[in-house]
Amino acid sequence: MALLNVEHLSISFGGLRAVDNFSISIEKGQLYGLIGPNGAGKTTVFNLLTGVYKPNEGHIVLDGQNITGQKTIDINKAGIARTFQNIRLFKDLSVLDNVKVGLHNLYTYSTFTGIFRLPKYRKVEKEMNEKAMELLKVFDLDGEAELLAANLPYGKQRKLEIARALATNPKLLLLDEPAAGMNPNETKELMDTIRFVRDHFDMTILLIEHDMKLVSGICEELTVLNFGKVLCQGKTSEVLNNPEVITAYLGE
Repeated sequence: MALLNVEHLSISFGGLRAVDNFSISIEKGQLYGLIGPNGAGKTTVFNLLTGVYKPNEGHIVLDGQNITGQKTIDINKAGIARTFQNIRLFKDLSVLDNVKVGLHNLYTYSTFTGIFRLPKYRKVEKEMNEKAMELLKVFDLDGEAELLAANLPYGKQRKLEIARALATNPKLLLLDEPAAGMNPNETKELMDTIRFVRDHFDMTILLIEHDMKLVSGICEELTVLNFGKVLCQGKTSEVLNNPEVITAYLGE
């Protein structure tokens, strides 16, 4: 059974059909790409999958659970985490605290316990610090744990955003243009990071990307969107050589 199964997903804004009858099936452990020209509806699909928007039609099933129309926090708890095209870190918090924010789904204590720093507070904070440092070590960020997130280089901010998303213990990780703004060396390192995340965390990944070298280098299958509709789906090499896909990107 597919980890993510989406059928006939649609949403309209006024008279504009932003996503029209979108369907996709992603197997556990897959590295899957969602591509298309600017304005094709890719980020809108991510917003539907994560509860930012509620679909007018269709349904979303994650690991057998129907999550259609649920709140963002409930979808995150069900197992979907995401990053954004424009990095959205808490830049005035430390690198360590950014990851700890993601852990709050898994570690809890009452407001009373926190205010008075009771033993449970100290125990939970210790466990969160240890878990956060484990994640940072995976991404070679443990040496910068006490730095402000704003002071990290751009490529490391991307890694931190992925680490924070993984702290929520997702089943499916959505990456929205992770290579945006990166130079070729940073993009190559990002490709290695994405493969590592998939293999090390047994993660399923769906990514939006315009960098075709990255897409062809790591994605096993692709779905192409154009004007909110699925233009083509299949193996990466076949999709990228499809004349309709080339026309959608480059014009007649």
